[in-house]
Amino acid sequence: MEQIRLNKFLAERLGLSRREADDAIEAGKVKINGARAILGARIDKTTEVCYNGNVVPFEAEFSYLLLNKPAGYVCSRRSQGGVPTVYQLLPEKYRQLKNVGRLDKDSSGVILLTNDGNFAFEMTHPKFVKRKIYTVELDRSLEPLHQQMIADFGIELKDGRSRLGLTRLDETRKIWQVEMSEGRNRQIRRTFGALGYTVVSLRRDAFGKWTLGDLQPGEFREIKI
Repeated sequence: MEQIRLNKFLAERLGLSRREADDAIEAGKVKINGARAILGARIDKTTEVCYNGNVVPFEAEFSYLLLNKPAGYVCSRRSQGGVPTVYQLLPEKYRQLKNVGRLDKDSSGVILLTNDGNFAFEMTHPKFVKRKIYTVELDRSLEPLHQQMIADFGIELKDGRSRLGLTRLDETRKIWQVEMSEGRNRQIRRTFGALGYTVVSLRRDAFGKWTLGDLQPGEFREIKI
């Protein structure tokens, strides 16, 4: 009977990275046939695997959600300093899903959640070039020279050059549509911040082919891939 490594199984079923799966095993969160699992364990379809007390089916039963994340929520599983998490917006049966392409606390919009590790990888790895569209409001008008610098040349950040597609959305030059395919930490905020601007609000309107549609903040829907 074919066996697979436990960490690979957990990664595919729960949308974790291999490292996260190993950390869960080391922390005692995983049991095999009622006993605490060990690193390097192998399983087959006759093995009962439990994660945090819940049975993980051997056959793939993947779920995919699109959540309109409200500002003021974090994407981690645990609350940070009393700040609520996006998982508090979901029914219990979805709380094992991993968020794909997280947003910071002050940002809102499209968040995808899944237990399909391959889908999560394809949505986040740079080689797959997934387009993301945002609506961004600045604290003051964006100067034409700065618009050109960001869109045509890019801005040097500590982790590399950041180049964003920009489309003006209002006459004040404060509200912009931003298009990008990268996903570095707080990249949009840091790009504008390098030129002296503060992002007042940031909403992700599209991630790949998925858009908010009529979803209200805090609402979610199941999606097909």
